[in-house]
Amino acid sequence: MTEAEQIVKLQMQELGLQARAASRVMAAAETKIKNAALLAAMDVIDSTRADLAAANARDLKAGEEKGLEPAMLDRLELTDARIEAMIEGLRQVASLSDPIGEITDMRYMPSGIQVGRMRVPLGVIGIIYESRPNVTVEAASLCLKSGNATILRGGSEAFHSNQAIAECIRQGLETAGLPATAVQVVGTTDRTAVGELITMPEYVDVIVPRGGKGLIERISKDAKVAVIKHLDGICHVYIDDGADMTKAVNIALNSKTNRYGVCNAMETLLVAESMAESVLPQLAELYSEYNVELRGCERTCKILPNAVIASEDDWYAEYLGPVLSIRVVQDIDAAIEHINKYGSQHTDTIVTEDYSRGRRFLREVDSSSVLINASTRFADGFEFGLGAEIGISTDKIHARGPVGLEGLTSQKYIVLGDGQLRN
Repeated sequence: MTEAEQIVKLQMQELGLQARAASRVMAAAETKIKNAALLAAMDVIDSTRADLAAANARDLKAGEEKGLEPAMLDRLELTDARIEAMIEGLRQVASLSDPIGEITDMRYMPSGIQVGRMRVPLGVIGIIYESRPNVTVEAASLCLKSGNATILRGGSEAFHSNQAIAECIRQGLETAGLPATAVQVVGTTDRTAVGELITMPEYVDVIVPRGGKGLIERISKDAKVAVIKHLDGICHVYIDDGADMTKAVNIALNSKTNRYGVCNAMETLLVAESMAESVLPQLAELYSEYNVELRGCERTCKILPNAVIASEDDWYAEYLGPVLSIRVVQDIDAAIEHINKYGSQHTDTIVTEDYSRGRRFLREVDSSSVLINASTRFADGFEFGLGAEIGISTDKIHARGPVGLEGLTSQKYIVLGDGQLRN
């Protein structure tokens, strides 16, 4: 290990030590105190807009000099509207119900004891993300409200923006009488810091990576603590036999074209063969208005002359752009088989008027969000009523689907007795 790497290691251990101590205070903090910290941070952000803009301007200038793509610079920019959204986000999180301390499933046992479960924080959450500095507020606010401490490692391109936002949150915590070290942003752009953060189980309980597939694969491979993540968003819409035509067209259009570069956008459209001749030409005409490239199976290409033959790789593709693969399938059996083979267990929708088939789709499609007669774009923490989300999880243990406040907690068993002894 080089001297520079040793310095980073010591820095990360210090962050971890402080976060662990802060997590114990946060776990005991009352809801009104946590809300006070969120609202105080909101006020600081509101009153220091010029400082945030100046810090962001430094990052934008450095990004332009490095030749960052326009799309990356757009994600990096803190516009007035985005600062306003950060302020509103803090207000919304403060208004959410606090899950910590909630007791459920209390029941008497034959011995006379009462057994139940209490919701508790996870402890210390490490969050690794890229580009968008407003993620700093989203992540910090959710961790704070759920009684956790957090260590944030944003992208190097947003270093000054993230530090400025973190200072606002620190001031909010101190105003409410909570430890400023409950939210810490890694103070170096050295990539060694990421390797240290994900291999400190003595200090960090959970890692949440938010970024590209390469980042998430690396974190998942090297982490020595639990990871909440999803790799791909290969989402499907299946138009079933006898589906309502208007619903089918609108859902298939919205799922693809509402936004392209998001994980809950449809990437593959499956159509029952009885519907293909009627629905595909209508959709193709609409997709052409959005310049969506269509790649289809042989049957699709016969119906749509402008479509190109899809390769096997297309069925596994997350395009994140104006490209769509289409397959005509025999029935719901073939649709479910396709989804469970090629999908990423993220989000899948059936358009159907048949109640039994809809229920079967819910049971047999093995994804974190499964919908009937609704756009895949609804797979989102805000749309699901969580208020906000820290990411999407396609894991099957602990959190699955959009991860909000409850997903940043765990449960422990509690027992209420009155002197009972086990025989």
